[in-house]
Amino acid sequence: MTEVNGVVSESLPNMQFRVTLEDGREILAHLAGRMRLHRIRVMPGDKVKLEMSEYDLDKGRIVYRSS
Repeated sequence: MTEVNGVVSESLPNMQFRVTLEDGREILAHLAGRMRLHRIRVMPGDKVKLEMSEYDLDKGRIVYRSS
């Protein structure tokens, strides 16, 4: 898994988010299970850390929210 940083640009249904990465790409991301468990809210404009697979660079998992 590769870790990258980005900013949430849009909140979508079913706990999914459109995230703009530092290099300008936009991907679809969902919340990690621990963030769901602890009810950590993610809003548009929040800086987040994502985990992405090397095999699918269009999807990711949000693992940390900065602010």
